[in-house]
Amino acid sequence: MRSASISRKTAETDIAVTVHLDGTGRSNIATGIGFLDHMLDLLARHALFDLDVKVVGDLHIDQHHSAEDCGIALGQAFAKALGDKRGVTRYADIHLPMDEALTRVCVDISGRPFLVFRTAFRVEKIGTFDTELVREWFQAFAMNAGLTLHVDTLYGDNAHHIAESCYKGLARALRKAVAIDPREEGRVPSTKGSL
Repeated sequence: MRSASISRKTAETDIAVTVHLDGTGRSNIATGIGFLDHMLDLLARHALFDLDVKVVGDLHIDQHHSAEDCGIALGQAFAKALGDKRGVTRYADIHLPMDEALTRVCVDISGRPFLVFRTAFRVEKIGTFDTELVREWFQAFAMNAGLTLHVDTLYGDNAHHIAESCYKGLARALRKAVAIDPREEGRVPSTKGSL
């Protein structure tokens, strides 16, 4: 099973993450931020990754450090679990509908981190969660996972639905991208010979 654990402790957060890429979608998430817990549960279930995430953060300040550092640690665990990326499909894309919202997510497990995030929210908060933290989490995850990631919400009105379409879209794209392609016969899917 492709898996990895990361512990990350700073003056702002104390985080422990374990990811199993060949899991069943089981999750045990406790970030201290209810909405982020919900999004990570969705990520695990739709990617079929097993995720354990525990975050203790400075929520008395705000949710920014906890959300961003969670993305950093999860991205690092994802990259570590992938190892040398032999045999992976590498590229994947999906259009993910969530009621009235539709988001396109495209991923390349390239080792060259880059994020294009074209998703706008009409409100500043979903419950107590700052909607700007959705992008912050995706930025932190993509940079530390080594992904080229494009997230483009084509339309949508409800902020919860828009965010959910982004996380579910990421999950489904990653599920396809990390899948082992038997035609690769264990090769790294790059003419360079490494990713």
